[in-house]
Amino acid sequence: MRDSPVDPAQANDTEETNEAATKAAVFCAAERLFALHGFQNVSVRDITADAGVNLASVNYHFGSKDALLFEIFRRRTAELNRERARMLHEANDRHQGNPPVRDILEALFAPPLRWGAPENDRRISIQFIIRSRSEGNEEMREALAKDVSHLARFADALIKARPELPRDTVYWRLHFCLGMVHNNRFAEFDRLHVLSDGATREGDTAALLTRMLDFAEAGFLA
Repeated sequence: MRDSPVDPAQANDTEETNEAATKAAVFCAAERLFALHGFQNVSVRDITADAGVNLASVNYHFGSKDALLFEIFRRRTAELNRERARMLHEANDRHQGNPPVRDILEALFAPPLRWGAPENDRRISIQFIIRSRSEGNEEMREALAKDVSHLARFADALIKARPELPRDTVYWRLHFCLGMVHNNRFAEFDRLHVLSDGATREGDTAALLTRMLDFAEAGFLA
């Protein structure tokens, strides 16, 4: 009995599926290792060993370790900012194009805060983004310094919500709010718990978001 001939189209589909799976495995392994151990402490060999793929897979699919780093950064920041933009758009719809300060700030704060919650699988992605701010390569630093289009829509909304404030005041207050986002991480709450002698212990994302909004909203309304 003769073997059935191999369908070239089916073989090609199988090869493409395998390559996509390998690329995804490298991406996920790299993101997790970089987030947990730092950019400089993870080698290409570490990534491919963790992903269970050939050593050449990083260069084949991404070009280099730096290119892989930037691809993770680009994809995750785009996903995060799309979620923020969606929430801001929904706030605009609810308030006929003029949402209040609190709703604007919630759209800014909530996505990264929820991603960083201990029970959320996205916490690895937010840890990676946080590391990018201090350990990122030149391409990441360039993007962080100059790609502000996702923030411009929040600045515009806040200026519209508080038209009596000087524009530079709005930008400064938005800058201070971003500092809250960048430094308010669940991993740092143990330090706060020690500082407060046990008075603070926050593991509830919704409650933490409320605390942040209360503080930031008061700053914008002052």
